[in-house]
Amino acid sequence: MKISSNSSTITGFILLGFPCPRKGQVLLFVLFSVVYLLILMGNGSIICAVHRDQRLHTPMYILLANFSFLEICYVTSTVPNMLVNFLSDTKVISFSGCFLQFYFFFSLGSTECFFLAVMAFDRYLAICRPLHYPTLMTGHLCTNLIVSCWVLGFLWFLIPIIIISQMSFCGSRIIDHFLCDPGPLLALTCSRAPVIELTSSTLSSLLLFIPFLFIMVSYALVLRAVLRVPSTAGQRKAFSTCGSHLAVVSLFYGSVMVMYVNPTSEHKAGMQKLVTLFYSVITPLINPVIYSLRNKDMKHAIKKLLGR
Repeated sequence: MKISSNSSTITGFILLGFPCPRKGQVLLFVLFSVVYLLILMGNGSIICAVHRDQRLHTPMYILLANFSFLEICYVTSTVPNMLVNFLSDTKVISFSGCFLQFYFFFSLGSTECFFLAVMAFDRYLAICRPLHYPTLMTGHLCTNLIVSCWVLGFLWFLIPIIIISQMSFCGSRIIDHFLCDPGPLLALTCSRAPVIELTSSTLSSLLLFIPFLFIMVSYALVLRAVLRVPSTAGQRKAFSTCGSHLAVVSLFYGSVMVMYVNPTSEHKAGMQKLVTLFYSVITPLINPVIYSLRNKDMKHAIKKLLGR
């Protein structure tokens, strides 16, 4: 990686984060430390509850436990470095650190897209094919789907990230963001790279819209099946089962689609930070609440875990 200016004094990029006076930075440090701990506790509680309660050893809850572990990893790819930056005077992140964060943040985000699609597929089988569900969604298939999500997620953006990391960067090397994001990084390259920009945009679009369309089709079929159920109680139970997942899908996709269909579009820096903060930090904070409040089995398992 080549740097064309001030390479003798700065050995990486400068992440501006959320510029404010020192007292404000300390307050943000405390706030995000609490949020990070709550995310670890909330998602960790779901993992422990699924592990300890034998009744939750089903594909739906195994997928949920893996999703919670993914959320912990996803937040950990950004928040610890953000916390360090709040108390740092230089706010410098090394080149290797920047691109490692870039890779893990996008790989984990890609994995989340695939997981949400697989969870929708599981609900489709459970509601539309209930008699065949135990033979279709076996433990072996569930494991294969989980592994496939992780492998695909970590391969999806690998080549573009490697290529961007080998490009030359000019100018101030200041990234007006709290993480290493493709838009600000591409803006710092010495020359435009339309092929890379197009590749990143295409991969982002495919990653977002293919799983999203799959989820929408799955739930359209689920809705059709539920409306055919004669019992109102049966309809309510089916909607309750799917409602939490649809809420998580809406929160995640509603914000992430704004940002990455065109990574070089002129988003205002403040809005870009807020939207990224929403899907990368706030959504993982809310997800355990959504899943536990709308699911009686999960509420019971968590109460049992807490000794209530």
